[in-house]
Amino acid sequence: MKKEPDKYRGGDTGPGMGMGGDMGGFSLGRQTFSSFKNPVYRLYYGAMLGQWSSMNMQTIARSYLIYDLTGSIAILGVMALAMTIPLLILSLFGGVIAERVQKKYVLLAGQASSAVISLGIALSITLGYLSTEISGSWWILIAASVFQGIIMGLMMPSRQAIIREIVSEEQLMNAVALNNMGMNTLRIVAPAITGRIIDAFGYAAVYYAMTGMYLMAVAFIAFMPLTSTMSVSGGGTLVDIKEGLKYIRHEPTILLVLAFTLFAVILSMPYMMLMPVFAVDILKVGPKGGGDLMSVSGIGAIIGSLTLASLPNKKRGLLLLAGSLLLGLALVGFSFSTSWPLSLGLIAFVGLGSTARMTLSNTLIQYYVDDDYRGRVMSIYMMEFGLMGFGVFAASMLAEAMGAQWAVGGFAMVLVLVSLLAFAFVPRIRKLD
Repeated sequence: MKKEPDKYRGGDTGPGMGMGGDMGGFSLGRQTFSSFKNPVYRLYYGAMLGQWSSMNMQTIARSYLIYDLTGSIAILGVMALAMTIPLLILSLFGGVIAERVQKKYVLLAGQASSAVISLGIALSITLGYLSTEISGSWWILIAASVFQGIIMGLMMPSRQAIIREIVSEEQLMNAVALNNMGMNTLRIVAPAITGRIIDAFGYAAVYYAMTGMYLMAVAFIAFMPLTSTMSVSGGGTLVDIKEGLKYIRHEPTILLVLAFTLFAVILSMPYMMLMPVFAVDILKVGPKGGGDLMSVSGIGAIIGSLTLASLPNKKRGLLLLAGSLLLGLALVGFSFSTSWPLSLGLIAFVGLGSTARMTLSNTLIQYYVDDDYRGRVMSIYMMEFGLMGFGVFAASMLAEAMGAQWAVGGFAMVLVLVSLLAFAFVPRIRKLD
């Protein structure tokens, strides 16, 4: 296997694209935003802003729309499962695609396809095909979730792996942290705006706006240069997948980080899909208040992202475990809170812990993986987020029987236990830099 020179990575092409700061300690300044000196990273970032805007708007609009149409917690879980199954099936193939095809082309196709899906839902609402007046029309949202799962499964490994082809190794955590900062900034703005758009103009307006954001992403990606492409020799796709799984099995550091991330994602993420239940039935603040909760979560996540972007490349495994523990404890408190001010405070810590877990797991995997297997390993990493759908489905079924508070809170308690056990008995993760 061979790869073209990393001529677009920051730090490899001259001072204008380097790190531009000392990694010796925490300092919220030039180093915090050093990846933005890289012009290719800026284009990538602009594209991701379009995608993140749409994803955050969809988190609010799709969940509240299907809850309005059905009033069923179980169908919220079914919708998550509809996206999960194709994502899981196709993620491994997406990893092979990430190593055989120019990632720019994969991203272009994925963002354009997402725009078509969003426009389709917008037109369905405008023309009256998706409404409370037509019984069972919620199947359109389920079908859209299936197509989105297909797109994510094939595109997301390329979206994650391309970062390592743009920036230098030492700049990787900074770039990933800034990525999460952008996503979490939009978690502040997009949900609050979405809730207000729903109140003022209805759901169709949200989906038209999402279509525009995806098209913006297409425009930014179009200006990106081609990055390096892995030239995989040997057998076909299935052989490549098998080799990737074998590689992970024989790399204990990567295997442990992947396993811990799997548990953390499944146990922590159901709260996002079940947020309509907390906002409407428990806290009684409606879609607008639900959007505000997600926005406050984004504030906590931004604080975490800026902190991580400014930290040296030390004790990242310990920080991963600490972030997951904080996430679990904050979710336990949020789940059983019936106070609006207390819930707002706790959801900020949920956001902080969530971004720490996400940034550090992504960084550690990309830092320790061999370049020849990067796309396939990132496909496994993205499959774990696909498994989130099974966690949401299980939590939604439990919520039907015991209530959303015990479902989300019970999952969070298990996350606290898993994090404490990892602290005590998995020193390989704890000692990672």
